[in-house]
Amino acid sequence: MPEEPREETLEGAVEVPIDGSLDLHAFSPRDVASVVEEYLDVCRERGILAVRIAHGKGIGVQRDRVHHLLERRSDVVSFRLDSETGAGWGATLVQLAPIDPRRSI
Repeated sequence: MPEEPREETLEGAVEVPIDGSLDLHAFSPRDVASVVEEYLDVCRERGILAVRIAHGKGIGVQRDRVHHLLERRSDVVSFRLDSETGAGWGATLVQLAPIDPRRSI
């Protein structure tokens, strides 16, 4: 009798809700760029265009990495530090461009 297929899971994988708020504290620094890229892509696909990325305060290394990544993305309309919630320079607010439905990918 053939074996039933098993669902593969990634050890140490973190499930992230796609709600416009991403907290990078749960991720290894080496994974941050890919996590942010994928998160922004999925948010845009779902029509979530205002995104908050919590990168922490620290000495600013993670913030600088996130900002550098945002500067390179053509779908980022703007971004700024989150001074509205008291997070100050520990989080960044990102405004994404909507996907143009007339454009095929």
